[in-house]
Amino acid sequence: MALEQFSDVVQRCEALPNDSYTSDDHNVFTIAGRTCIEEGNSPQVLSIVLDEKNQNIVRSMGWNLLPPLIQVLLKKEDKNLPQCLSIFNHLLETCRPKELLIGLLEQVEHDDPDRIAESLHLLLNPLQKVLLCLGSRKASSLGMTLSSVLDQLVKLPVPVTKEQEEDDVFSLCRCCTDLIQFVRPFVEEARLNQSSGNQLEKSHKTASGQDEGAEDELRTDLLKFCMKTLSQPLLDVQIRDPDTLPLSPLRTFASEILDILGAVGESLPSLLFHPLLKRKEVPGFLEEEVHYPKSSLASLAHLVFVHHLAADTFPSVFSPLFCLRSNMEHISILLSRPEDSRLQKGLELYEKSMVRVEDGSLPADLLEIKTFLTVPQDLVKVMTVCPNYDLRTKGLKVFQLSIDKFHPEAKYRFFQYMLRTSNHSGVEGYVIKNIKNQIDAALQPGNSNIWFEGAHLLPLLRKVFSLPDGPETDLLQNLDRVMESLNLLRYLIIRDKVTENQTGIWTELYKIEDTFMKPLRVGLNMSRAHYERELQGTMENKKKKTKDKSVLSVSVGGDELPKMTSESQIQALHSALHTFDMIESVLVRIEELTEVKDGLEPAGELHPVKT
Repeated sequence: MALEQFSDVVQRCEALPNDSYTSDDHNVFTIAGRTCIEEGNSPQVLSIVLDEKNQNIVRSMGWNLLPPLIQVLLKKEDKNLPQCLSIFNHLLETCRPKELLIGLLEQVEHDDPDRIAESLHLLLNPLQKVLLCLGSRKASSLGMTLSSVLDQLVKLPVPVTKEQEEDDVFSLCRCCTDLIQFVRPFVEEARLNQSSGNQLEKSHKTASGQDEGAEDELRTDLLKFCMKTLSQPLLDVQIRDPDTLPLSPLRTFASEILDILGAVGESLPSLLFHPLLKRKEVPGFLEEEVHYPKSSLASLAHLVFVHHLAADTFPSVFSPLFCLRSNMEHISILLSRPEDSRLQKGLELYEKSMVRVEDGSLPADLLEIKTFLTVPQDLVKVMTVCPNYDLRTKGLKVFQLSIDKFHPEAKYRFFQYMLRTSNHSGVEGYVIKNIKNQIDAALQPGNSNIWFEGAHLLPLLRKVFSLPDGPETDLLQNLDRVMESLNLLRYLIIRDKVTENQTGIWTELYKIEDTFMKPLRVGLNMSRAHYERELQGTMENKKKKTKDKSVLSVSVGGDELPKMTSESQIQALHSALHTFDMIESVLVRIEELTEVKDGLEPAGELHPVKT
């Protein structure tokens, strides 16, 4: 039935002038033709389509047969596969490019999610042929095509391990390779348009400026393609160096994207280092049309500085400090994201940018730049909140590296800022430990450092030797900070003789006793009494309910402990009491050491410096 309808409509349209077919003719041709292919009558359809007298009809309406043909080509096992392939190729040679493009893109956009890779592999080459047939009219169509293809590409899973990339288990590598092959002729055209010889030809073109406008549109679409690709999938994939994976399709894909940027006249240093407002002044790029997404530029910075892609085109005249300052914005973008892939790239870019900087060289005025304060805060989140252990460890390593690169004054001001803003006991304890190391270095013979001894040090010590909530401070929650503060105080009392008073600790000690040691002693007594009562109550509860493995939840410090067995609760309470004993033992030793000041006068009075 469908075959008869298809033959009838083709015969009826033979006698009609070109493009005078009615909507009914189009509908019957489309429905009947598709049904024939779906029912296995592809040989008969092929005969009709190849008939010379039917070419006008095929040219006008043949593109409507694309959907069932493409489905057969994707399945591959159909017995009529050769006939369907012949019909498909004939349509590509005969139908109008604009209509073919519409039909092919519909199949790209509406394909089964499980067959995206096969669909792209099949259709990219036909799409390229159709676009090339459009001539100077292809620019806007190219942008639409690239956008549709990338929308599908990013749906593919990203290989996580080296083996997954080698085996291309998700077909992403093949699709990326196909995509580069697809875009290559358009890139070469843009490259030629950028050449000096082509620029001379522009002066002889018609006053209408149509050719020049098409060239600008072509490179604009290619630039948008590069920016979108840098964001996805390249920001999600892990690029492996040649030592790890000698033949990496994803690394090759990234290199090709950077090459395309050069082909459309984009300078890598300009993209990475210049503010957007300056870049808008570049002729040929319409301000409202061209966008430089921050995530894409961050991805570009990672490829250039971490993996050294396009290194031969990147000038080496920029100082490590200049590169660091420029990359801080990109690092901030990456570290502010929750995805592990972004965090990993942010940490790698920060590390690579810092490694080239000389230790102790970063000046304090850098801390007036916003990103030099926001990036450490992002690092704190990585170190304390990120569920990935490897990223937390990496974050701590990079955090310490950044501290090492600061000049002593910058370290001093950075420590002040972190103690004021981090709001995390572990981070504060780590900062205090670094303060201790800086003081120890300054007290070594010949290493005098005004920022970590004498009057300058006192304001920093006052921040260290304080309790966030006085005697009511939660000592368990603030354990890291409290213990590092006590260790620093004990170190200063032992290391700095009362007769020398290099750090000013002996001048400040009476204040420290009032604002830190005495409130800590009160807090210890209060906390121990509270936990001892909870322990006694829990043990009595256990005796009353020996048959019940669980007990009512225990409230400590206003927070309920998770529901657990009596034995687990008793163990947790004993652990807390042990912690209080540990704090008290250090506090007692400090109190004993301070007795040495009795009968001794500290060296000259220090006059604190305002900071």
